[in-house]
Amino acid sequence: MLHIELVEKCKANDRQAQMKLYRQYCDGMFCVAMRFLKNADDAEDVLQDSFIKAFQRIEQFKGDVTFGAWLKRIVVNGSIDFLKSKHQRTVELNENYMQVAEEDDWSVEEGISIEQVKEAIEELPQKYRYVVQLFLVEGYDHSEISGILGITETASRTRLLRGKAQLKEKLKDLAYGT
Repeated sequence: MLHIELVEKCKANDRQAQMKLYRQYCDGMFCVAMRFLKNADDAEDVLQDSFIKAFQRIEQFKGDVTFGAWLKRIVVNGSIDFLKSKHQRTVELNENYMQVAEEDDWSVEEGISIEQVKEAIEELPQKYRYVVQLFLVEGYDHSEISGILGITETASRTRLLRGKAQLKEKLKDLAYGT
C-alpha cells in the first residue's frame, strides 16, 4: 500500500493503517531518538510520544515532504525537548558577538572510526553538540536547525563552526594520541 493511501486512511482514524505506518517507521525513528538520547527507555518514550503527536496532528501533514521526513522532525524535536527538560538549563548567547561561519568541506583523519566520531560529538558542549549532530549526522540545513532549536541561522552557522573546530581537535588528539 502506498504511503499516501496509508496516511489518508490514518486521517480517517483507521487503526490498522496507523499500525502499518507505525511498524514501517518505528525502528528507523527509534535510531534517530537514540542518536540524541543514548538511552533506550528514553528513546522509546520519545518515540511513543512522537507517534501519538503525529497521529493527533496527521491532518497537518500536507505531503510537501515524505511522511518519514515529517515524522523525523517530530522525533528530533521531541528528543531535543526531552533533553532540554532533563537539563533544565540553557545558555543564552549574545549574538552581537557572533560571526557567520563559512561552509567548508569536512573530513576526519584516516583511521578514525564512526564510533569515535560519535563519541567525540557526545563530548561537545550541548549548544554545539545539537547543531553538529543535526547538520553532520541528521543532514538538516541551517534554516531547519534554526527552526528546531529556536536560534537564528547566524547562530546555527557559528555554533557549527565552533563545534566542528572542537570536534576536529578531539579527533586529532585521538589520531595522534596526544
